[in-house]
Amino acid sequence: MRQAFSYRADTSIPDFPDDRPILIFDGNCILCSGFVNFLLRVDKRPHFRFLSAQSPLGSAIYRHYGLVSQDYDSNILLENGLVRIKSDGSLRVLELLGFPWSLAYAARIIPRAIRDWLYDLVARNRLKWFGVRSTCYLPDQHEADRFLG
Repeated sequence: MRQAFSYRADTSIPDFPDDRPILIFDGNCILCSGFVNFLLRVDKRPHFRFLSAQSPLGSAIYRHYGLVSQDYDSNILLENGLVRIKSDGSLRVLELLGFPWSLAYAARIIPRAIRDWLYDLVARNRLKWFGVRSTCYLPDQHEADRFLG
């Protein structure tokens, strides 16, 4: 994990509310948008906020962490000033959802190199396997308050 609030020192990143976990996702990817729809359905608290990677803020955060901002091949989870990417981020999201989804967090016993290899395999092929949206994901009016950017 990265240093707490390390993105705060980066003047290319505008201020944004980060008091709740934020999932940054590829808004053109059908798999990624489907994961967001799943979270909107099962996250009853509501706990998460969402940010499209294609937004100016999402792109700036990708660049800050050295991720390729044209590919968006990893979701980013920002929580309490910490960043989690790849399998660490996805497993933490499921953990935060509570039971029964939190049971998936047990997969963290698998070495990160193996988990991230599998994550990268899906990420590299996600657009070919699941498809691409013709427009970036847009929330409906009832979900709009959960989206940044």
